[in-house]
Amino acid sequence: MDEEVIKAMARWPDVPAAYGWLSLDARGRWRLHPAGDAAADGPGQAVAHPGVLAFMNRNYACEGQDWFVQNGPQRVYVRLDAAPYLLRRSDAGPGLQTHTGLAIDRVTNWWLDEQGRLYAATDQGPGMVEDRELAYVLERLRTAAGEPVLSVLEQGMEDVRAALPSISLDDGPAAPLVRLARTDVPSRLGFQANPRPRAGG
Repeated sequence: MDEEVIKAMARWPDVPAAYGWLSLDARGRWRLHPAGDAAADGPGQAVAHPGVLAFMNRNYACEGQDWFVQNGPQRVYVRLDAAPYLLRRSDAGPGLQTHTGLAIDRVTNWWLDEQGRLYAATDQGPGMVEDRELAYVLERLRTAAGEPVLSVLEQGMEDVRAALPSISLDDGPAAPLVRLARTDVPSRLGFQANPRPRAGG
């Protein structure tokens, strides 16, 4: 988090939080909601300015299960259309990074939903592999026996009750792969998809 932001938080500690003004879409794109309609699933407007995007990425954080951008002294809560982080191939070599540029060093769980979306519990927080990166990631995932995960998934797609193997990315530590329903993603991964003001808060 920026030093100037931290100083602003200390200087003005009681600025009310903002809800409904910001969302993060399924490709890791920030969207502003000038009408305050993020909580009502409004589409918003894509943020394009490089400086603004860099600021938002640097000052993105969470408290409990609620994710926000700290904008000076004001906390702006974020509607998450997929997950807190969108995962893509690393700019620095093998492996993954978040949409904000944080390197992923460890994955402890993988999940696959009924629409083929792939989620991960990482050392940076919960994320979903971007759709444009999914083929790249699936090609690099292997079972403990060294079998490509794609072939395992193709064999097991007919029986949704069939157990899935633990898998590893780029020869990293193995982590369990589990099926889940899209509606269960926030609770299983531990985030609030659409933060709301708390009663009395």
